[in-house]
Amino acid sequence: MAQHHGSYSLVVAAAGPELDDDGHAARTGNLWTCFAHIITAIIGCGVLALSWSVAQLGWVGGPVAMLCFAFVTYLSAFLLSHCYRSPVSDGDDSQKRQRNYTYMDAVRTHLGEKRTWLCGLLQYLNLYGTAIAYTITTATCLRAIMRANCYHSQGHDAPCGAGGDHLYMLLFGAAQVVLSFIPNFHNMAWLSVVAAVMSFTYSTIGLGLGLAKTIENGAIKGSVAGVPMSTPAQKVWRVAQAIGDIAFAYPYTIVLLEIQDTLKSTPPESETMRKGNVVAVLATTFFYLAVSFFGYAAFGNAAPGNLLTGFGFYEPYWLIDFANACIVLHLLGGYQMFSQQIFTFADRSFAARFPNSAFVNKSYAVKVPGVPASWSYRLNLQRMCFRTAYVASTTGLALLFPYFNEVLGVLGAIVFWPLAVYLPVEMYCVQRGVRPWTRTWVALQAFSAVCFVVGTFAFVGSVEGVIRKRLG
Repeated sequence: MAQHHGSYSLVVAAAGPELDDDGHAARTGNLWTCFAHIITAIIGCGVLALSWSVAQLGWVGGPVAMLCFAFVTYLSAFLLSHCYRSPVSDGDDSQKRQRNYTYMDAVRTHLGEKRTWLCGLLQYLNLYGTAIAYTITTATCLRAIMRANCYHSQGHDAPCGAGGDHLYMLLFGAAQVVLSFIPNFHNMAWLSVVAAVMSFTYSTIGLGLGLAKTIENGAIKGSVAGVPMSTPAQKVWRVAQAIGDIAFAYPYTIVLLEIQDTLKSTPPESETMRKGNVVAVLATTFFYLAVSFFGYAAFGNAAPGNLLTGFGFYEPYWLIDFANACIVLHLLGGYQMFSQQIFTFADRSFAARFPNSAFVNKSYAVKVPGVPASWSYRLNLQRMCFRTAYVASTTGLALLFPYFNEVLGVLGAIVFWPLAVYLPVEMYCVQRGVRPWTRTWVALQAFSAVCFVVGTFAFVGSVEGVIRKRLG
């Protein structure tokens, strides 16, 4: 592992006098920065689509499904947090154990190269697809702001829905090019704090609008069984899609170790991570339940796909504008939260492959106007070229395939079980020395098997939904 990170460690070691036990710059993260990173990764604009999911499952199935996946997220993160340092042996000093900086590092250490390649393929495909989906979603939110202003000024029957999202995607891509020059994950605490505040803000607005609409209606809409369908098969497909939406509204396991790698080693990183995980999952579940409940109560079986961009509300238009602006700001940070993992992998891979290349390893001091002369940005040409090309490719694919978020549902269903359940369970068993057929081993394998069945069910339903949309 030391060889894998050798070149990168030398670059970081030269950055400052205070170093951690691995030679990297001293980590400064704490419980609250951990919480901010998790909230940024876990709460996306998908929270506002959960009313539709609850509408498909009904008043009983919807809450049960969300609580179940909250538990899956908590348990998955708990298992994975133990895999940051390895190996474990009796009497070993936890502060001197090898660090696993990324998810792939942990898989390589505990499970070997073959499953590392599988993990990397699924992980980076999912991260890349998420970046494309964020580009599409941001464009939708920006367009929703323009529509809200149009409906307010010209009336609710005005033709305000015309026009594409291409300009908004290009603007989002330009912003991401700038943000991608952030050197690494350790420099992103401020961005995560802003994004976390934004996620709570627009979730609260969605909750408040749903509550206000429910009060205005004077009744709670919806039913125990959810939206009725013409055939049992159609109902099954809708339930599968709804479960998929809820399951993938909770993902952050694939960036958990990157978050844990920002934390101070006193108290132990795993202890801080577990506390942050509990707080974040509880806060997330509260917002998910509240927003989805009031959205379903307000609109019943007619719950829109997104409370704020589906225009279940027209007024107050300024509040809808503000909420969508908060979504955009959150996705600006969320895009970086997921993409920085790919950037870090690329930096390390290029450094290991071309250790003597100035293009890859040399940094140039660039003075930034308006800041003290003693401060300068360290510009690395390899980083600039790779990250610019990466953002350009995600923006280009979003422009070519604006329906990619439906395809991403299939992609998310594929990676849910292997990345969020199977690999964390297997790594934990290796790291803790859990022997086969013991009580703990049987419980973990049963948990993995159930999640595999659920993930497969959601995958089939997502594929059916994509096919139906394409044919429709």
